[in-house]
Amino acid sequence: MVGLIRPWTGAETRALRDARRMSLRQFAAHLGVNERLVSKWEAGGDEITPRPVNQEALDTSLARLTADESARFTELVPPEAIGNDRDIDAFSQPPRTRHPVDGKWIIWIPEGVYLSGPQDKPEWVPGFWIDTFPVTNRDYSRFVAATGYTPPRHWPDGCPPPEIDEHPVVWVTHDDATIYAQWAHKRLPDSLEWEKAARGTRGNMYPWGNQATPAKCNVRGSGPGKTTPVDNYKSGVSPFGAFDMCGNVWEWQASETTGGRYELKGSAFTSPFDRAAPAAHNDADHTMCDDDTGFRCATFDLNE
Repeated sequence: MVGLIRPWTGAETRALRDARRMSLRQFAAHLGVNERLVSKWEAGGDEITPRPVNQEALDTSLARLTADESARFTELVPPEAIGNDRDIDAFSQPPRTRHPVDGKWIIWIPEGVYLSGPQDKPEWVPGFWIDTFPVTNRDYSRFVAATGYTPPRHWPDGCPPPEIDEHPVVWVTHDDATIYAQWAHKRLPDSLEWEKAARGTRGNMYPWGNQATPAKCNVRGSGPGKTTPVDNYKSGVSPFGAFDMCGNVWEWQASETTGGRYELKGSAFTSPFDRAAPAAHNDADHTMCDDDTGFRCATFDLNE
């Protein structure tokens, strides 16, 4: 592990970017800042003074360099600057592909820092894949047909009505969601992963930005009072390309709060808009089952 024994310099900031072989835009998104700020740092001379949140982002990025990247970094900075006192996502269109098991569209969320929770705490999240859309009734019906699993209670004769095929599946417990994820060779996302996919790296209050716009999601008061197709609210898409991260249905998370209770994210068509911010907290017992709760899946490796 490499580290710096004194405050960052402009040259060291540029060396870190070059070591990672990132463009200015990619590096800014990776750190969760704007390009102009990175340019200011790189031109800053012998010592720069980033805010603590940005200092932590630089330190964490340095700590996460691969062996080859570390070698490139140490070639670009003076040997006396190397020490052990400090531990070492682009907003361009992310990679998207079909998952090989359940066939759902899935998007790549690159490793890096994002601003988490109501206090915008910087959190480093490793890279991962997440479903572009919540699991739909059509998706879940393939799982039921393949495994013989008990269908949700709102399906007449054990099959979803065609008019709700592309709506998110509901009436599923945390246990049901976990079993589907295992069948699909995926897992439920933890709350940090889900929130990063929703907010992007720059800490947007909502997937679409910081403007409170209830019309961009299916919540109580602006929606139709029931679930809608998962691709219905195209203006509410997140910076990474994830849909329905606000409204439509609450989504089960892998993150346990207390014994047997798990986080829920995103709010639902039954919820007021002020519950929709991705940083907001909610949880429920793993056996909870309702008409406004569904899920999406994540994975580190498409070949798991």
